Amino acid sequence: MSLTKTPICDFGKKAEDFKLKSINNELVSLENIKGTNGTLIMFICNHCPYVKAIIKDLVEDCKNLRNDGINSVAIMSNDTKNYPEDSFDNMIQFAKDNNFEDLDYLIDETQEVAKKYGAVCTPDFFGYNKNLELQYRGRIRELKNLKPVRDGDSDLKGAMEMISKTQKGPVEQIPSMGCNIKWFK
Repeated sequence: MSLTKTPICDFGKKAEDFKLKSINNELVSLENIKGTNGTLIMFICNHCPYVKAIIKDLVEDCKNLRNDGINSVAIMSNDTKNYPEDSFDNMIQFAKDNNFEDLDYLIDETQEVAKKYGAVCTPDFFGYNKNLELQYRGRIRELKNLKPVRDGDSDLKGAMEMISKTQKGPVEQIPSMGCNIKWFK
């Protein structure tokens, strides 16, 4: 496990198109998941302890953000040959275990989408406004010893709510951190 932090938000950068297979065996594109007031694209995986630490909060935030016209999608880009915990079948089970009812979970088998987005770790969050312009690249919330610090709403939820209302993200953003993406060797 290599701890990696996300880079600073590249405000205004346009979202990259994709077409990836979901755990429901459907092809999902950026156009399919775009929200009326914003879109949250995140890179996660099944085995990362940082993802496991925040997954319940993340699912809850995504569910609540739907009420603000923000759709969310999770993409798994890790090398599944060397990291079998992140296999497609295990993605299905992970989604079931964590109640992904309102969250599409997609596999990036070639890792091309992660590369186009510049994803570096799991979790890595990309919050876009309704014009698909990047406005947030921060954390979900503070973690202490892999335990979420729950003092109020999450940073992610607050930022995405701001984006839904103003189409702009917060100027101050604390990077997300987690395990590095497991690139093909």
